Amino acid sequence: MGSPMRACKLAQPFIPHAMITFYNPHHALHQGQFEMFRGALVPCHEVPARADHVLAELQRRHLGPVRNPQPFAAAALESIHSPRYLKFLETAWSQWVALDPANAAHDALPSVWPTRGFRTDVEPDNFAARMGLYSFDAGSPLTSGTWVAARAGAECALSAADQIAQGARAAFALSRPPGHHAGADFFGGYCFLNNAALAAQYLRNSGLERVAILDVDYHHGNGTQAIFYDRPDVFFASLHGDPRTEYPFFLGHADETGLGAGEGANLNLPMPRGTAYPEWSDALEVALAAIGRFGAQALVISLGVDTFAGDPISGFALQSDDYLRLGERLAAVGLPTVLVFEGGYAVDAVGVNAVNVLQAFG
Repeated sequence: MGSPMRACKLAQPFIPHAMITFYNPHHALHQGQFEMFRGALVPCHEVPARADHVLAELQRRHLGPVRNPQPFAAAALESIHSPRYLKFLETAWSQWVALDPANAAHDALPSVWPTRGFRTDVEPDNFAARMGLYSFDAGSPLTSGTWVAARAGAECALSAADQIAQGARAAFALSRPPGHHAGADFFGGYCFLNNAALAAQYLRNSGLERVAILDVDYHHGNGTQAIFYDRPDVFFASLHGDPRTEYPFFLGHADETGLGAGEGANLNLPMPRGTAYPEWSDALEVALAAIGRFGAQALVISLGVDTFAGDPISGFALQSDDYLRLGERLAAVGLPTVLVFEGGYAVDAVGVNAVNVLQAFG
């Protein structure tokens, strides 16, 4: 089960040291064969080489120590995700193969979903129906190693948050698969466990009263928004492609500002395809100003670099040097910061772009 979640006050002052990276040593166990993309089965865009390129670039630039994550008890995951959902993820592959031993040769993809008016409180006995209950798209293949990889990735984010709780200025979670599309009880968008949300909740449990999450991935962090939408203690701000035309489509509009006690703690800044850094950075300033007004005591960054002009499934026009500017600006905020790796599918450039942020952050 691992060690339990710590409950400690944030240490002050910050401990000066190079940024620590927590790397998921099991990430390559999750390697989907195909995804459904624009009406066809195509090779997966979310591949192990994404994290491999980031790790290689980190090591090439000597930007600080790289460590494996520490283990955490199930309670850490249950602070965000429902036990029913976690049990499904942990056992889904064995269920899939039990249906037919031949299934071991190919991944599981959902094909049916409960839509408006359908019940979700009763877990079906049928495996295909259970997959649909816990997912929202057909682009996120579940593989034999998905659970092990996703859990280790989540532990990277929790380990990074623990560094902040102990007084570090910043830590990086090189977690794969990504996380910001995963909700409390659903997967999709290549995401199974919400790493950024887990990090933010860990910081709350460590004694901080107000934590902010800034999502700079091209695609809206629908899972993160859904998790915190009615809460006043975690502020969520997202810069992303306009959901009227961009995945995940059904959340991310500017008029989504929170619900109930969470009203005012959610900020969406959607932008059109083709947006370049000058306009994108204007939106960043709006988000950072809102985080300042919120009074955040720590910051979690969903660090997607699929805003890059060369990304094959995105539509912004940032250049590699722009990620240096982003890192400098995030450092200037002056908050203890967890950076969590999310999207970025121009595989050959993803290492340079992600590590540019980290290097400039300092």
